[in-house]
Amino acid sequence: MALSNKKFATVGRKKAPETKTQKAVSLKKDEDDSAERTDGWKITKLTDPLEIKEKEQKEEITRILTTKNPHAPDNIVHYSFKEGAFKPVTVDHMALHFVMEGNLVDKNWESEAQRRTFLPAESESTDEEDDEEKAKTPATPEDGDEAEEGGEEERPDSVDSKSVKGPKLKITLIERATQVQHYPLRDKSCQKEPPLFCNFSATANQWEIHDAYTEELQKLEKNKHRAVSGAKDGDSTAKKGNDISRVARVAKIIERMLHQNMFDDIAQDFKYFEDASDEFRGQEGTLLPLWKFHYSKAKRLSVTALCWNKKYQDLFGVGMGPDDLSKQQNGMMVFYTLKNSTFPEYIYPTRSSVLCLDIHAQQSHLVVVGLYDGCVAVYNLRKKGLEPVYESTAETGKHTDPVWQVRWQDDDMAHNPNFCSLSADGRVVSWTLVKNELVHRDIILLSVNGAFAKGPEEAQQLSHVCGTSFDFHKQTQYLYLVGTEEGKIHKCSKMYSSQFLETYNAHSMPVEAVKWNYFHLKIFISCSSDWTVKIWDHSITSPMFTYDLGTAVSDVAWAPYSSTVFAAITVDGKVHVFDLNVNKYEPICQQQVVAKRTKLTRVEFNPIEPILIVGDDRGFVTSLKLSPNLRKATKGEKGQELPKGPEAEVAKLEKLLSSLRDHASKATE
Repeated sequence: MALSNKKFATVGRKKAPETKTQKAVSLKKDEDDSAERTDGWKITKLTDPLEIKEKEQKEEITRILTTKNPHAPDNIVHYSFKEGAFKPVTVDHMALHFVMEGNLVDKNWESEAQRRTFLPAESESTDEEDDEEKAKTPATPEDGDEAEEGGEEERPDSVDSKSVKGPKLKITLIERATQVQHYPLRDKSCQKEPPLFCNFSATANQWEIHDAYTEELQKLEKNKHRAVSGAKDGDSTAKKGNDISRVARVAKIIERMLHQNMFDDIAQDFKYFEDASDEFRGQEGTLLPLWKFHYSKAKRLSVTALCWNKKYQDLFGVGMGPDDLSKQQNGMMVFYTLKNSTFPEYIYPTRSSVLCLDIHAQQSHLVVVGLYDGCVAVYNLRKKGLEPVYESTAETGKHTDPVWQVRWQDDDMAHNPNFCSLSADGRVVSWTLVKNELVHRDIILLSVNGAFAKGPEEAQQLSHVCGTSFDFHKQTQYLYLVGTEEGKIHKCSKMYSSQFLETYNAHSMPVEAVKWNYFHLKIFISCSSDWTVKIWDHSITSPMFTYDLGTAVSDVAWAPYSSTVFAAITVDGKVHVFDLNVNKYEPICQQQVVAKRTKLTRVEFNPIEPILIVGDDRGFVTSLKLSPNLRKATKGEKGQELPKGPEAEVAKLEKLLSSLRDHASKATE
């Protein structure tokens, strides 16, 4: 670092200005006096009379420069609203002593100068004009030096000596400031229904506590013994299976939670929404679409059967098979729940098309299906595996034609589950689950004109009638109805296997469905491909009500909450809901729920919730919510609500039918 020497001035008379020769001599003398050191330092001798000691001359004065500002604080903190805590602030130690914004343009950049000044090229001044302006302006001496006498040459690097081409730049600087808006932090919260509470109280004696502890210790000892025996036997596969089953169960619960979060709006509509527009529609109602169920691997399969679980009201089974029965392929049986519409709960592939299924009312894990190849099979949902636990074969009396209907019956005297099946071969068969086999018994063989065979040889000669659907009486288990391909409905009994109790000339085309009323024990309903839906009294051979829906009717179902409400579906994708107590002639709801090219195949009411599910020929199951007008309680003449219950429902329907019976009796007289 160079030593800075102070220059001392003498006090006295003002010295006369020196000439050029005197200046040159003094400069040369100064150059001789100065000398360069080998270590890079430059020592200048003082010309002033004041002398500095040699020790002071050799003393080196050092100064260390750092980037840290000693005056800057180092303990500043700011509060962070984002993180909710105090955070230290980094102090900038850079100091700016001088700042000036400049705009320099190269003299060769004529286009840039024109662009900044917005002046044409013709306004540029020439070199001669610049020289004239310089001649007019007087020269000013530099600060600290006296004006030199004329003739002195200018320095070559002087700015005035250079002539700059182009116009003078006129740029207006505008300071602008922006401020970023800081948005306040918001808290996101969720809301759920409070859990249910119940009061519980009990007393415990000393011996009860002792027995409870003893049972718990026995369980712990058994578990330890099993764990030790499993480790000795090397049964690691069982442990892995248990671990996988636990993970699968947890994954299923998480999947349901995600589904409820994704379709929260639909869940809210299902639980709480009531269509307020029904107040302005009068007696008409609507169907609100909720979830749509579909399994991606069941492509090109149509819905052939629907059945709700009686114990778990949110679970229902779906039977699937090809729409064109001539092109047979593998079928499928799947189970969906309203808690998760994205994926089925259970999946069972079958080697043949599933045409019908039924879930046991008490033992909800037992499901019976009827297949196109004539077999009936029973599945146990509790057991692992995809194979049925019971299945009919040619040796055990399986049907020779497709099975169109199956129904569970009450257990027999030995508490063995049993069910009945109806096939296109004209046989109605009762099946009993005995240990590891199916035991069958033929109830009746449907034949033309009600003729029955007296022996096996005569049975081969008689032509049988194809049965399409049947239903057992809700109270009298031995009484049942059978619909045939000819359009007739036969009333039969298990007590008489050789004759029909009654025959109804119901339809001109095959009977698609026949079902008893849930409340009135004498009333049943039927539908057919001849476009009609008919309501019957089994004691009268003529229908009580006949409705023409304008196209083929695929299925019909009674509502479980009212004796006068039923729903019918047609192949053009419409759902028709009737309430005889409101309108005996026209439906109170007629709504298109799928595309016109899609055919509806099956319909079922939920036993508890106001939900209707319909299946189509593309494998989709659509859930619909009934509006208040379709399920409102009936009122009396003075606006008072009628009493509720099975007896009130029977009285309501009987009142409608009695007027028709009186009118029919008067007409016959």
